[in-house]
Amino acid sequence: MSTATAWTFLLISGLADVLWAITTKYSAGYTRLTWTAASLVALVIFLGLLTQALKVLPLGTAYAVWTGIGAVGSVVAGLVLFGESMSAARLAAVAVILSGVVALKVLPA
Repeated sequence: MSTATAWTFLLISGLADVLWAITTKYSAGYTRLTWTAASLVALVIFLGLLTQALKVLPLGTAYAVWTGIGAVGSVVAGLVLFGESMSAARLAAVAVILSGVVALKVLPA
């Protein structure tokens, strides 16, 4: 697998992780069957793609980028879907995470 494909898998895996978090929230503690099933599907997708990406990408960089995608995506999902608040401090923290993810991707290993 090429490095570009591995990064694509990592990106999709990170987005599937956000989907997993959203569907887990909607599952209400795994008491709603449809959302529980969707959560488990998202889990399998993100683990499968992350596993494939880690065959090529360096562990530390890949995991940090993947975690950043999940963290920033979950914050955005919380704002949009669940009406969570965004203070200046939270916005600054998200900006720091995002800048770290970008730096890990673009800086030489």
